[in-house]
Amino acid sequence: MNRKIWVAYGAQKLREAGIDNPDGEAWYLFSHSFSLSREDYLFSMTAPVEDGEELERYKALLDRRITERIPLQYLTGTQDFMGYTFRVTPDVLIPRQDTECVVEAVAEGGYPHESILDVCTGSGCIAVSLCLMLKPKICIGTDIDEKALEIAKENGRRLAPMVEFIKSDLFSGVDGSYDLIISNPPYIPTKECMELMPEVKDHEPMLALDGKEDGLYFYRKIVSEAPQYLNTGGTLVFEIGYDQGAAVKTMMEETGFSSVKIKKDLAGLDRMVIGTLTEGEEDV
Repeated sequence: MNRKIWVAYGAQKLREAGIDNPDGEAWYLFSHSFSLSREDYLFSMTAPVEDGEELERYKALLDRRITERIPLQYLTGTQDFMGYTFRVTPDVLIPRQDTECVVEAVAEGGYPHESILDVCTGSGCIAVSLCLMLKPKICIGTDIDEKALEIAKENGRRLAPMVEFIKSDLFSGVDGSYDLIISNPPYIPTKECMELMPEVKDHEPMLALDGKEDGLYFYRKIVSEAPQYLNTGGTLVFEIGYDQGAAVKTMMEETGFSSVKIKKDLAGLDRMVIGTLTEGEEDV
């Protein structure tokens, strides 16, 4: 069989298993197995595929995607985000398009950004992307999980070496103050974590998903401590769950943030809350 037929074969297997986007996933697994670019494939779709290591790898990846429900990104080890390719493993959340909306809003918002702190950095996709887009003088990403930090540091070394990644339980290991603090913290209520699709609940790190009883635990912690690490006039940015905007906005306003706004993602759902630290609330 030729390349096109093998991709179609994989797509059919994935479709029968109920996998979303079977055509796209089959192509990615095939291209990963055979180290093919999109252009190479398009110009040689009818090339015959010989039995060998590449074909066996493709079949094995299809089987793991179907039987174990391992996310595509963990099988290939990469995920594109903001036009950059990031290394991902089960130690970090897979970067999502929803988070791209948050990064784009920050990059285009005209906020002060000479110094940026990304709390709960995971793969480092937010810190690295903002560093490449905004060119701050200082850019730091923090995470409590050492394995996640290893992946973030790998992405930083390859894409944006100036980003510093440090181990920190929220702000516990942070020094200084910043113009911009951004965070995509765990925000799924504990009871809902086990109701997530298998690709998420069985494979993505629960440490990065579980936002405690009501999903707002980490927002409360970060909002209460952030004024100590923000410059006056600085900006605090959160990614949120679709139903958490009002609650996060209220807690920020009650802590002294002004011009707090809830912004939506491409699906029209509440996706981020952004506010400014007003004069008199800084505590450094």
